[in-house]
Amino acid sequence: MKYRFTHLNSFSVWLLMILLVGITQIANAQTKINVKGVVKDATGSALPGATVNIQGTTQSTTTDVNGAFKIEVAEGSTLRISFVSMVTKSIVVTKNTITLNVVLDDSNKQLNEVVVVGYGTQKRSDVTGSVVSVPKARLSQLPVTNVLQALEGAVAGVNITTSSSVPGAQPLAGVRGQNSINAGTGPYVVVDGIPLSKSGGSLNDINPNDIASMEVLKDASAVAIYGTNGSNGVILITTKRGNTGKPVIRYNAYAGVENIAHMLEPRDPASYIQKYADYMSQTGQTQTSPVPNYTELPNYTAGKTIDWIKEVTQTGVMQDHNLSISGGSPDTKYYVSGDYLKQKGVLKGYQYNRVSIRSNLDINVTNFLTVGMSSYFANNNYDGGRANLLNATAMSPYGNEYNADGTYAIYPMKPEQLYVNPLLGLTTDQINRSVNLNGNGYAEVKFGGVLKGLKYRLNAGYTYLPTRLDSYSGRLANTPLGAASASSSETNTYTIENLLYYNRDIGKHHFDFTGLYSAQRRRYFTSTAAATGFVNDELSFNNLGAGATQTATSYSDRYALNSQMGRVNYSYAGKYLVTVTARRDGSSVFGANTTKYGVFPSAALGWNIDQESFLKNSKLINALKLRGSYGKTGNEAINVYQTITTDGTVRSPFNGVSTIGVQASNLGNSNLHWETTTGANIGVDFALLGSRINGSVDAYSTHTSGLLLKRSLPLITGYSNVWDNIGKVANKGLEVNLNTRNIAGRDFRWESNIVYALNRNKIVDLYGDGKDDLGNRWFIGKPISVIYDYKMTGVWQTGEDASKQDPGAKPGDLKFADINGDGKITADGDRVIQGQTAPKWTGGITNTFHYKQFNLSIFIQTAQGMMRNNTDLNYADESGRRNTPAEIGYWTPTNNNNSFQSLAYTNTRGYGYPRDASYTRIKDVTLSYVVGQNILDKLHLNGLTFYASGRNLHTFTKWIGWDPEQTSYTRGTSNSGLNQSAFASDWTNNYPVTRTFVFGANISLK
Repeated sequence: MKYRFTHLNSFSVWLLMILLVGITQIANAQTKINVKGVVKDATGSALPGATVNIQGTTQSTTTDVNGAFKIEVAEGSTLRISFVSMVTKSIVVTKNTITLNVVLDDSNKQLNEVVVVGYGTQKRSDVTGSVVSVPKARLSQLPVTNVLQALEGAVAGVNITTSSSVPGAQPLAGVRGQNSINAGTGPYVVVDGIPLSKSGGSLNDINPNDIASMEVLKDASAVAIYGTNGSNGVILITTKRGNTGKPVIRYNAYAGVENIAHMLEPRDPASYIQKYADYMSQTGQTQTSPVPNYTELPNYTAGKTIDWIKEVTQTGVMQDHNLSISGGSPDTKYYVSGDYLKQKGVLKGYQYNRVSIRSNLDINVTNFLTVGMSSYFANNNYDGGRANLLNATAMSPYGNEYNADGTYAIYPMKPEQLYVNPLLGLTTDQINRSVNLNGNGYAEVKFGGVLKGLKYRLNAGYTYLPTRLDSYSGRLANTPLGAASASSSETNTYTIENLLYYNRDIGKHHFDFTGLYSAQRRRYFTSTAAATGFVNDELSFNNLGAGATQTATSYSDRYALNSQMGRVNYSYAGKYLVTVTARRDGSSVFGANTTKYGVFPSAALGWNIDQESFLKNSKLINALKLRGSYGKTGNEAINVYQTITTDGTVRSPFNGVSTIGVQASNLGNSNLHWETTTGANIGVDFALLGSRINGSVDAYSTHTSGLLLKRSLPLITGYSNVWDNIGKVANKGLEVNLNTRNIAGRDFRWESNIVYALNRNKIVDLYGDGKDDLGNRWFIGKPISVIYDYKMTGVWQTGEDASKQDPGAKPGDLKFADINGDGKITADGDRVIQGQTAPKWTGGITNTFHYKQFNLSIFIQTAQGMMRNNTDLNYADESGRRNTPAEIGYWTPTNNNNSFQSLAYTNTRGYGYPRDASYTRIKDVTLSYVVGQNILDKLHLNGLTFYASGRNLHTFTKWIGWDPEQTSYTRGTSNSGLNQSAFASDWTNNYPVTRTFVFGANISLK
């Protein structure tokens, strides 16, 4: 299956232009009114810097030092006047609205805003579950390629890890710790009510510029409405939609550069020579040459060196252009946007291009019927062969980059063949692309008369996601016979949801019911054709039939989920709140001998204490709500067909003929059922001192049982493991979110946002026998992912007696603690749990300063209490055959280094070199300038903002290596070959954390 992706790119651009022109021409012309006014607080003091926005548009202005503003508005539009920690006021513009005197009351804006919850919205003061909104500034003012990058460290209880900085890579996300061991633990993502998770797509397909709001559901009450998908948290994304008013045209663009945030430099030529001499001396060998390999000697003699890191790296460049138009009449509202992102990586060959188009439309057909749609197209491009960073760090500075004919030397340190030229990947051909075509529609009917308050909504969504992955490696890339492959896949997903809503007020009693019946289906198909043995490299992967040997594979699977849900919200006088939810899910992934359905109930209570008479007029406490919830959620996060025993194919010679046979593949378990998590949450929301301080505190405890766990089996059975429902894990934690208005002067304002999250994770049970699993390093009572290893206490020095602690150890060897005191170091008696790989606590602080029309935001992120194995400290017996990092020392008889081993040390025990990976990072700094209204009028613009932003500016850490957050793979680890996967978790895709500087502008046209 082939796709003309370049044609799709051209088509998408033309489609965007046609849509934009057409919508602009059909927009209703409306009378323009020049509105001016003054914004003050309740004491009569002017409020400089208050925002005056035309609702549903990006058109806005800010008040000057006297609180004055003026803005051109279409008749019938709504002005929203807002200021930090004050109640937003809305005013409908009429012919009589010319001069306004606006007074804003102090209140807790956070508790009164409307937030998105599952299958609807609520005032935050009515929310009983743990729901956190992502700060909108992080959605609109940060140049990120994936919206999860904006969440890192900014939302309490949501742990975002950027383990790979490969362009286009998606960060890993976790909510409130790890609830499962082998099954998936990522949050469930829903966009505009339709699931993105399990559709084959990713958040790379969602343009951050199109996002209007983003909420994270965390506790059982909030996520139980999503049943089987809720145990790992839920991320709800709502995209921008149009509003009544004239067309609003907005253009956002930024461009910038990237470099490596921290360089783990190899040894310079002099240090490399010294290292080799020390290696030969420590291993007792006679040194006959100053360099290890004969091809290095001419360059050494001539003083010719090469900086391999410089050869494989480059200045990264990124740019993004986003154009959107929104507006509409009272009955028809639209939002259309197009985005083009281009990123060139800091390693040669790495790049990412994305073209996306979105169109959202809402139509009031009658006074009781509303229909609408949301559609988008995204084309992701990761083409190209890539340089290899790990090989670059290993090369001798006296190696040879090129052959005499100008081609890359395959073995720069010939005859050394352990490491090849790091630039060989650039000679390969690779096409790696994916497309996401998504269309969602809805119809909403509101009933009247005796059925007033009843509403029915039908949601339908369809996703088509084709991918293409073609590659060729030829003679220049050290593949003498040539190897080609062509792969394609397609995923088709549809979702249908029937929703019934009913709202009723009886005196002080409010009832709110939501009912759901939904179905989700997904079909996946992939095929791969491959060939080897080409006469030459001319045809690349374009004629697989030219290869001497061809192979082909294909695979298909289907998935289905049926769901029913009911939720009741009740409140009395806005003080006492109750939420009860129950969801029933049936999944096709589970076994024939058990029910495929699971029921997930939850209940939550809330008390708005500030509404009580004894607090209603309090000057100290402006808002106070107590929340409590308890419920059950499920997890089905395993692949389809795990309950079925299957065989794989194998070719074997039989009577001189290659014959296809079968062999054991997967051992099914027809009794497999849901993994279940029960959780309790207690929280408090508050606002103090005239809402100068507001925030929330949550404490939670969850227990997961019936884990979807891979039970190890004796290999004599023909299978290595089988999925089973065994084991239990638990999580408990504390989350704090604090917003403060530190200074609120006429010209200068300073606000802070602080988040803190603590999580304690442990395994409660594994196989029912109370025993640990040493093979998988799972220990009852300990976190799921721990460092279990020997405890290093130093390095054996000359003259020390190792016979009573580690017989056989010699000077320069690592020294380990004899934990059991038996006079020898053994795996059974001397390995101990030294730490956990997940942080014990995370935090972040954002300080935002405003001075007149300048705004400065500084965000600092931290992750503490975690350990990781440091692969950069372990080169086993390769230290004599490769260059090593200058930052990493080694022991000699004269320096008596007590932190690093000798060059002769061989890591026969498989020590992982665990080290503290805690860090504090200046994550991003953004300086912006909002152009004043007087200048905008002269330029005939509605808004203009310039900004400069930097990300990953500096990291404070004890870690020695590229970065404590990045995963570095050792040579040969999970080698995917030919860089065939854009984000392969192996040594071909080691990629450093990058530092980014961008300059941008947001322009709103009249």
